[in-house]
Amino acid sequence: MPANGLMPETDSEWMVDTLLTLLQTPSPTGRTDAVMQMIGGIFEALGLSLSLTRRGALIVELPGESETTDRALVVHADTTGCMVRGLKDNGRLEVIPVGTFSARFAAGARVRILTDEPGDFITGTILPLKASGHAFGDEVDNQLTDWDHVEVRVDRQVSSREDLSRLGIRVGDYAPLMANPVLTEDGFVVSRHLDDKAGVAVVLTLIKALTENSVMLPHRTAVMITIAEEVGYGASTGLPADIAEMITVDNAVCAPGQHSREDAVAVPMSDLHGPYDYHLTRKLCRLADEGGIPFVRDVFRYYRSDAAAAIEAGANTRAALVGFGVDGSHGWERTHLDAMKATYALLDAWIRSPLTFAHWDAAPSGSGDLHEFPSERQPAPQEKWVPLSRG
Repeated sequence: MPANGLMPETDSEWMVDTLLTLLQTPSPTGRTDAVMQMIGGIFEALGLSLSLTRRGALIVELPGESETTDRALVVHADTTGCMVRGLKDNGRLEVIPVGTFSARFAAGARVRILTDEPGDFITGTILPLKASGHAFGDEVDNQLTDWDHVEVRVDRQVSSREDLSRLGIRVGDYAPLMANPVLTEDGFVVSRHLDDKAGVAVVLTLIKALTENSVMLPHRTAVMITIAEEVGYGASTGLPADIAEMITVDNAVCAPGQHSREDAVAVPMSDLHGPYDYHLTRKLCRLADEGGIPFVRDVFRYYRSDAAAAIEAGANTRAALVGFGVDGSHGWERTHLDAMKATYALLDAWIRSPLTFAHWDAAPSGSGDLHEFPSERQPAPQEKWVPLSRG
């Protein structure tokens, strides 16, 4: 494994193969067992011991020189999707979103309706209520695009609520969107659910490389694969009790007004939840600069990650996020292999480095002396004091 964090070609090929397998394994929040079994199988093949939370999140601990678990690397395997809200008299299905995304980006999607029978599914298509221009003319373009104005056309000979019931379809069944991934000649990956399965593929590739090359890390590191990030509480439970710093891996928003790029890794300074840790984000930027890793800084206005869930639940840790650039998030997403490789390189540099403030942060619960607090990295402006005039 190159010490400069560059990804060997064999690892790049493994990462792509792993990503494609992840993308074709449905895992909407609440129906993630299959993908977690797949990920767990990869860890076991690497000879790593794993544990599961009661809800099904997965944790692997990478050995390090420190006696305590000082770090956490968090990524989520759940995706957005749909759930059956109702069986309609016309033999079609009402659905609601699982996670936050617009019905505008669901219209036209192919879905698998997962019944309660193990391994059983029925395919279908999400369509607007008025789906034919030949029948409705301009009304096709003028109709609303919310979830009350789409339905699932089931790929069976059904025309009534009773027909659907006989197929075994019930309210509450999941209807995940098919990913339909495409890898282009230019290195783009176009697919549903790159958020966050591209992140999972990057993290798995990094762990594989570290393990196979017997790299001893400076700090024991818990790797956590969460299963409920898309509904807001993925990393709220399951992390070690007193980690010093945590990196979350997720998509970076490529859109007008944003700085993230599809060919780079992003280090967000802040999101909807508030600022990420000042010191840890700047350290990540320095590591990227020193390593010649293509990166950008960004601010996300309508974005939340596992870091927020952990901190809101009481995790006393520095937290930051690194993201691979994604265009069209929560819709027809696209990233580039260069962004995934840049994310890999930055994570590799971070996980091999000492803690941001080893003496302070390694103390239990950050119980260092006030005079040792790392304020020199965040200097206050020095302004000359001018006494107020009287009178």
